Amino acid sequence: MLGPHGYAKNIGKSGTESDITFINLKKDDDTVTIIEPTRYPDRLAPLYYAVAMSDSALVVIDAITPVLGEMVIMLDVMGIESGMIVLQNYLDKSQIAPLIRGTVLEGYEFVEDNPIELRERFLSMAGEITYPDPIPGTGFVMIDHAFNVKGIGTVVLGSVEKGTIHQHDMVTVLPGEMTCQIRSIQKHDADAKEAYQTDRVGLALKNISAEELERGMVLTTDPSIKVTSEVSGTAKVVRFWPEPLREGLVVHIGLWTQFVTGRITSVTNEADWHSCSVVIELDKEIAYLPGEKAVIHYLDGGKLRIAGSVILN
Repeated sequence: MLGPHGYAKNIGKSGTESDITFINLKKDDDTVTIIEPTRYPDRLAPLYYAVAMSDSALVVIDAITPVLGEMVIMLDVMGIESGMIVLQNYLDKSQIAPLIRGTVLEGYEFVEDNPIELRERFLSMAGEITYPDPIPGTGFVMIDHAFNVKGIGTVVLGSVEKGTIHQHDMVTVLPGEMTCQIRSIQKHDADAKEAYQTDRVGLALKNISAEELERGMVLTTDPSIKVTSEVSGTAKVVRFWPEPLREGLVVHIGLWTQFVTGRITSVTNEADWHSCSVVIELDKEIAYLPGEKAVIHYLDGGKLRIAGSVILN
């Protein structure tokens, strides 16, 4: 949910709050998690996290500002093709249309500013989701919070990005090559034996401490996930970016729930510099799958801090 802070609290029940806030909906077996970037626009990372963890977007527009432009670009770069737009303060579609032309938001539905109707729409969408067939050895969870719970031990909150995880699975923690066991799984406070792609989960872990875990780490049974301190690939620079990417530029790479500082060490521009090959040396290792898209952020970019994206080799 991108827009005025706190809007989603009119739709569901407040959950975990930090730089991002989780709002929960549940009806029978259908569940919805709404993520708000609480500390945005002061910090860019919460906007990235909220979009990276989402399958669909609700954009509430109460004014036409540079912040709106940055949100549109983030959704477009991340390829969030499913979404709805709510207009406030007497704005109309004709004012918004030029701002979203050529972006994924062109396909979003304009809906009424009615939190009760939105709640029902979201639950209906959840009811229509079918889980993909599980493939053994492909499950992984993106961690967004880790802490100790008295009487339980280490607990992490996160989302199943791909595959399936099961209670008692032995999982690898990346980066770092640690291992631990999933003691139990909860989905929206209900115990479960397994969790699937799109599920938000709370996991109690065995043989690891909360102090060893942080946002961005991945719990996985998938041996194809790699770890690297240098990323390279084909970059696509956003069309509003003022100049070509250059060597020496300090950027932040966003992938899954990882947001890591790096420095561009090589750029090879094509005829149009909006497409180029880049090598970025990172301050610390990240976990990745070849072919995944990472977002390139430049925090000193003023009103636009999203430079583009890179498909990782």
